[in-house]
Amino acid sequence: MLEPLWRLLDRLLWGTQAVGANPLAVLMRVLRYPFAVLRDLSRGQVNLRAMGLVYTTLLSLIPLLAFSFAIMKVFGMHRDLEPIVYEFFKPVGQSATELTMRVMEFADNVSSGIVGSVGLALLLWTLIGTIQKVEDSFNFLWRVDQPRSFGRRIAEYLSLLILGPLLLVVFLGMAHAAIDSSAAQSIASLPLMDRMVRLGVALAPYAMVTTIFTGLYMFVPNTSVKIVPALIGGLAAGMLWAATGKLFTELVFYTTRLTVAYAGFAIIAAALLWTYLGWLILLIGVQLTFYIQNPSYLRLGLVELRLSSVELEDLTLKVMYLIAAAHTRGEMRWRVNTLARELGMPGIAMSQVVGALERAGMLTANDKDQLLPGRDIGHIRLRDILEVARNQRSGHASARDLAVPRVDELRASLEDAWQQRCGERTLRDLLDAPA
Repeated sequence: MLEPLWRLLDRLLWGTQAVGANPLAVLMRVLRYPFAVLRDLSRGQVNLRAMGLVYTTLLSLIPLLAFSFAIMKVFGMHRDLEPIVYEFFKPVGQSATELTMRVMEFADNVSSGIVGSVGLALLLWTLIGTIQKVEDSFNFLWRVDQPRSFGRRIAEYLSLLILGPLLLVVFLGMAHAAIDSSAAQSIASLPLMDRMVRLGVALAPYAMVTTIFTGLYMFVPNTSVKIVPALIGGLAAGMLWAATGKLFTELVFYTTRLTVAYAGFAIIAAALLWTYLGWLILLIGVQLTFYIQNPSYLRLGLVELRLSSVELEDLTLKVMYLIAAAHTRGEMRWRVNTLARELGMPGIAMSQVVGALERAGMLTANDKDQLLPGRDIGHIRLRDILEVARNQRSGHASARDLAVPRVDELRASLEDAWQQRCGERTLRDLLDAPA
């Protein structure tokens, strides 16, 4: 139902009015980012990932807190987890206190007898499986096909589970020390500073959420994420978290039908709905971070890229020409992302073309990921480049080679025609040809 609207907005935001440095054109280009996020949400794939993560949260919340309890008990700070859990459930309304109390009680009971038992292995298995699902969702939105290896997953996930509570201990300890210090007390007694302190305390949960989101966006995907896109995504998700939490609290407070319909299960229903919204907000931030770092994907979105044969031939020839020209003239060398930006193509299309040319020995990359001709450009024939473009396979089984004489004759004549047109011309000849 919404596809006609998305197509209309697509033509508007990528039209001629979005070109230039005037304020309207700049606004159009900025609006592409919320447009792309909302379009992807409407198609349902992000929502399904968020729903799946709600299920994993139910399995892993108590074990995660129990594991954190076991570590933080050593420092006598395990009770400091309670306000953090409360902040998570706070949008549920009056039920947040009861939910927090129940969760903390369960976690305390589990952590009391978990260390040194067989249950520790089951607990770790549950937590590692949950973190793996989170990584898979992040990798899906980042278009990363290759997840971490099994060894890396175990090492990095265990490090996260151990270092996370320890870093939380250090952070909480420093916060308590700063608040309880005499200097802080004397500053807080001043009229203006007292208001600023109260404001800082009120904003602290949102700052913590933004910091956690930014860290997740940088380190969870199995790819290199720059700090600026991650920070922008974290800020946007943090603000959305705060706004959605306020609205959800008001909704729960004024919606009496929820209690009537679900009776004693109203708390569970509200907690599940808020958990779903929390994961959805987190994934929206992931998607925004990806688009800020890879703007060439804004128009494509989560749709599978399918180039026609003509587009593949044109793209392959242009890639080889640009790389050979830069190499010959001593200009700036191309990378996959700079080629994608120059030619206005998503990075996945450029990676596929460059990968096929590398496998054919026509391209190579140095240790800085700069692309160079794989051999002397005077020995790279144009028809060989076109053969690479024409013979990229989808990975599916080939059709049966059924002999149809008239079709075979036409196909052979077409092959002869384009090969004769290319002849023995090389990439060097194409570069030296007059404009």
